[in-house]
Amino acid sequence: MLGKPALAALLLLWQVLLWPVLAAAEDFPIKPIKLIVPFPPGGPNDIIARIVGQRMSEIAHQPVVIDNRSGQAGVLGTDAVAKSSPDGYTIGIVSSSALAISPTMEKVAYDVAKDFAPITLVATVPEMLVVAGNVPAGNMSELVALAKAQPGKLNFASAGTGGITHLAGELFKLTAKIDIVHVPYRGAAPAINDLLGQQVQMAFLDLPVILPHIKAGTLRGIALGAKERASTAPDVPTTAEVGMPDLLIENWYGMIAPAQTPPAVIAELNKIATQAMADPSVKEKLADQGLTLEPQTPDEFRALIAAESKKWAKVIKDAGVETSK
Repeated sequence: MLGKPALAALLLLWQVLLWPVLAAAEDFPIKPIKLIVPFPPGGPNDIIARIVGQRMSEIAHQPVVIDNRSGQAGVLGTDAVAKSSPDGYTIGIVSSSALAISPTMEKVAYDVAKDFAPITLVATVPEMLVVAGNVPAGNMSELVALAKAQPGKLNFASAGTGGITHLAGELFKLTAKIDIVHVPYRGAAPAINDLLGQQVQMAFLDLPVILPHIKAGTLRGIALGAKERASTAPDVPTTAEVGMPDLLIENWYGMIAPAQTPPAVIAELNKIATQAMADPSVKEKLADQGLTLEPQTPDEFRALIAAESKKWAKVIKDAGVETSK
């Protein structure tokens, strides 16, 4: 049994080491929160951060400051989150590429399982398979038949090697058992330009960036990699409807904090973010962008990251995608 001096020493240690953490969690937040966006302004990640972040600042009664840290398909900004102080005042909103794809494709400075504390999934956006106007295929069966009749002759564009738009095409090849050639671009915009110019035949791209071209009739929607049809493109069937239920391809964006951030702070951040996402105006603004809000608990988001990492690692291996690891 511990004597009084030992008990007093333990109590003092608890006060010194644990009380500041508990007090900080109880009062959180008491100063501005930095929200790192690992992409330039204007993209889906940035749009989500600004809309949700603004409502979070109103709920928390503290500014949520957007900090754009672009580079290496989101890896550099994601690494900046990992190296930040674990106090809850620097968090990030990152995509599936940085957490579930890039760590398998290349050497990154962070360990997804060890260096981050998941806060919540924020939003998902489906990838849509579209074809250029000169492609003589109006539906999935016609497109697959065309590709099988001309192995190695058709190509698909992506927004960059190793990103979800690239791996979506690789998964399509595996699922449909077709041979089409990958043509990588530096972003979605140049890929769309060449689709419109009929320099490439098809691509999987985020619904919001191609929706105007679907509505204008300059690109043809073949299938949506989501569980349900999009209200903004109701005539385009899902991949399940065209007989490819495993071709479920949704990009996602979620909030993370550095590892060792106190659980009570993570819980408070989750609460603030969830309340922000429940706001009707936030839902409406993001729905207009083709995005669906899907808040989760930290544990649910951690499980999603693990499942997505496993899924895309298998695609990379089965498709023989070259990696730099």
